[in-house]
Amino acid sequence: MTNSLDLEPWRGLPSEVAALIEPELDAIGAETLAAIAREVPEYARPLEGSFGRGIRTGVEEALRQFVALIRDPEGGRGVGREVYVALGRGELRQGRTLDSLQAAYRVGARVAWRRISAAGRGAGLDPEVLSLLAEAIFAYIDELSADAVEGYAEAQAEAEDRRRRLRHELAALLVRDPQAPEAELRAAAQEAGWPLPRRVAPLACGEADLAPIGRRLPADSLAAVLDGSGCLLLADPDGPGRASAVERAARGRTAAIGPAGEPAALPASWSLARTALSAARAGALPSGGLLAVDDLLADLLVLRSGSLGERIAARRLEPLEALTEKAGARMRQTALSYVRRRGNSVAMARELHVHPQTARYRIARLRELLGDQLDDPDARFELEVALRGRALSDAAAAAAS
Repeated sequence: MTNSLDLEPWRGLPSEVAALIEPELDAIGAETLAAIAREVPEYARPLEGSFGRGIRTGVEEALRQFVALIRDPEGGRGVGREVYVALGRGELRQGRTLDSLQAAYRVGARVAWRRISAAGRGAGLDPEVLSLLAEAIFAYIDELSADAVEGYAEAQAEAEDRRRRLRHELAALLVRDPQAPEAELRAAAQEAGWPLPRRVAPLACGEADLAPIGRRLPADSLAAVLDGSGCLLLADPDGPGRASAVERAARGRTAAIGPAGEPAALPASWSLARTALSAARAGALPSGGLLAVDDLLADLLVLRSGSLGERIAARRLEPLEALTEKAGARMRQTALSYVRRRGNSVAMARELHVHPQTARYRIARLRELLGDQLDDPDARFELEVALRGRALSDAAAAAAS
């Protein structure tokens, strides 16, 4: 079982060692600063300004704390550890890794041990005490390193949170209708670190699917949760390999991609993608894969027609309402095939998977029910709108049952 002496070996040092080390602190500090500037390339510059103050404070505070811990191990490091947490945070802000700071710690430990061990031998310290003193110095440096790692990780998390927030705000600005002014968009894009692409396409998916799909897409995709839906803005969607990458990313999940265009077209494209996603969730459109809005425009037109579509359906499909549920469904299927195949009984038979004679019988029955609607171009158009809308509604109802 690990005891406190294993973790904090300075607890085993006689308090008199602190008095032995204290006179050496200024010389150790100066030599350490010189060695860091000489041996750590990132710090090989004049110790001026905030950079210089940070390094000097770090060295001086480290030595002061070490002596204080030997003198009173129960005193702890207290607020002093914040110096090294701040140093770690500063490394991230300066765009550096922790490698240089860790190297500086190692240099400091080496210099401190050389000076302190010489002073200890000169004072006649017992070899066991010297050994424990060496262990204490390097264990203490490990604590300083851990503080810096903590600060670096905290700053990293804060930076990522800020980046995520700025990108969420940018995505919301881009798909908002009316869209934000171009100058505001460009400023938001610059702050979020996402250059506005010349062409972009929105992909709508479930909130839970956003992260799994996003991980499979190119790194220049912008992801956010907007109004309860996952939103991915895909830069250069027509570029080489982009279409296949999107299809692979959405495989096994329901998603809808809107038409590609300039950023100014995003609000309308995003609205269409969300409509397609909602329809797929409701069962009116196929689910479990990628839906391309450009391939579903007629269905989306019907789905978004609202009360107008309902009025057309009430007017054109009224003659079928008196039929039984099964017969009505069969005649609606026949009527939709009729308007799509221009009344060609052979083509209808193939589409409906029936014998041509059966198709001709159904056409005759359809004429009895719908009459002149089948011959008038405007009526046929409205009839197709009504039939498509009813087919989508039936599919949604079947999916919900």
